[in-house]
Amino acid sequence: MNIIGPDALVFGVDDLDAAAKYMTDFGLKAAGQVLHGQLFETMDGTGVVICDANDPALPPLLSPNNKLRKVIYGVADQQSLEQIADELGKDREVRRLADGSLEALDDMGITLGFQLTVRREIDMPVEAINAPGAPLQRPVNCVGVDMDAAVQPRSLSHFAMFVPDVPKAEAFYVNRLAFRCNDRLGGGPFLRPKGTFEHHTMFLIQTPPFLKGVEHMAFHLGGPSEVMRAGNRFTGLGYSTFWGPGRHSFGSNWFWYFESPLGCRFEYDADMDKHDDNWVPREKPLHADNAQAYLLEMRKNWAPFDGPPPGKPAVA
Repeated sequence: MNIIGPDALVFGVDDLDAAAKYMTDFGLKAAGQVLHGQLFETMDGTGVVICDANDPALPPLLSPNNKLRKVIYGVADQQSLEQIADELGKDREVRRLADGSLEALDDMGITLGFQLTVRREIDMPVEAINAPGAPLQRPVNCVGVDMDAAVQPRSLSHFAMFVPDVPKAEAFYVNRLAFRCNDRLGGGPFLRPKGTFEHHTMFLIQTPPFLKGVEHMAFHLGGPSEVMRAGNRFTGLGYSTFWGPGRHSFGSNWFWYFESPLGCRFEYDADMDKHDDNWVPREKPLHADNAQAYLLEMRKNWAPFDGPPPGKPAVA
């Protein structure tokens, strides 16, 4: 079951013009109509689809303030599509769409699509760094950065998902779709599918029952200097920073998060760790140095709604 990673996230929005402007300001390229909306893509063809929120053909809202409608995964081959159809068809409806893709619900009621991946091969240089004690990566008299050069996201990297039952959601992706947990933060797993060595393509965040949907989505750039250039440019266009710039401990990726009109955050990131099945997962609690501080605050605010943790009985 060779799932590579997310090809696109689909959103229903009230103001298509404002959402489209955000996409292009962020660095994504308008790439025509797909499904019921407009695709904005990275350099390898992955990206975001924005649709009219009132389109009756869209899957329903997941929660009142979250605009995500569907997650579309890219798979490597037709055999993988058939394996997914057979596996999920054991206990739920699997729809075959006119374009050859599959559609089904996960155990949280989130609509998933599966298609032959749209990812294109890209061949680009990476950032070259000179440091004392190491051979030169940039020759003498070679300038390391052009601060005025445009930065375009290279690929859709990953997303974080709010779910009301993390253990149940994780079990679905691990047991049914062959994902693997690479690390765990505050009880939330960083998951990767079989078809990639990326540290994660999805992170699950425990929420109360009333909140479900994407928390943020991230786009790979060519290095930390590109994160700084892209973030500074985006800030200059008037967009608000949510968190960053900085560097994560799990995944090691550089980051800079921004608010968006899609009900989630957008992240520029670069230089993520790669792992295979020999990696031994680590675990850390949430704290302000390793996770969005607002997650800690949300946990406090949600406490009256949470009840006992999923899978554990209430104390009498």
